[in-house]
Amino acid sequence: MTLLTDFGVKDSYVAEMKAVILTLCPEASIVDITHEVEPFNLKLAAYLLARASPYFPEGTIHVAVVDPGVGGERKPLIVEAEKGVLVGPDNGILIPAARKLGMKNVYEIKGRGLLPERFTETFQGRDIFAPAAALIACGVKPGRLGVKTSTYVEAAIPEARIFKGKIEGEIVYVDRFGNLVTNIGRELLASLNVRPGSVLKLSFRRVESKPLKVKFLRAYAEAEVGELLTLIGSWGTMEVSVNQARASDRLKVKVGEKLWVEA
Repeated sequence: MTLLTDFGVKDSYVAEMKAVILTLCPEASIVDITHEVEPFNLKLAAYLLARASPYFPEGTIHVAVVDPGVGGERKPLIVEAEKGVLVGPDNGILIPAARKLGMKNVYEIKGRGLLPERFTETFQGRDIFAPAAALIACGVKPGRLGVKTSTYVEAAIPEARIFKGKIEGEIVYVDRFGNLVTNIGRELLASLNVRPGSVLKLSFRRVESKPLKVKFLRAYAEAEVGELLTLIGSWGTMEVSVNQARASDRLKVKVGEKLWVEA
């Protein structure tokens, strides 16, 4: 089982979720994807879950709780896929990962039924999603916890495109090392004949800004220490990096900002 939240690790929230899971299913093995999603950032949560989930064994249950609408009208969901199960709120964060895992059925968790009696409107990660995931891990079928639904919220994960001869993309994540992870795949770069050794023109924030000339390389080690570079990162998309330094600090760029690439 995996957990992905925006709870951080300062408080006891994550531990409480794990306690519920292990009480109901003591043999569960729990892996933390991250608890450092920017608070309420649904787009980032959806992106990280979709990136990480395919690497886990088939049958893994993925619990994702980034839930600014907790206690409101949004539905609690179980999404059944060919290679796993996803549990969380109906705000779009589950669906991109579910599609990668072979999405089959979506259930709205209904009533309390098999779930523990203790319940609050403010912590459904502990009181709904954690127990539902634990019960599924111990053999309960999703259909016993809810009813099938064909309506659910789609995530607004941006897709890069070519526009007027340039690739228009977005910074979707900044990792611990300050690398700017984009949504620009190698296929789009190949369509502009970009290859290792090419020099790219990068523009941030607005397309008419003065572009930066940056090399496209295979690995960080091909750049001088402190040199700005681009490459294909471990997630298969283009990253803007500085060898042994933080590109995010140097360029003052944040998640969600636009990026234009010209070969």
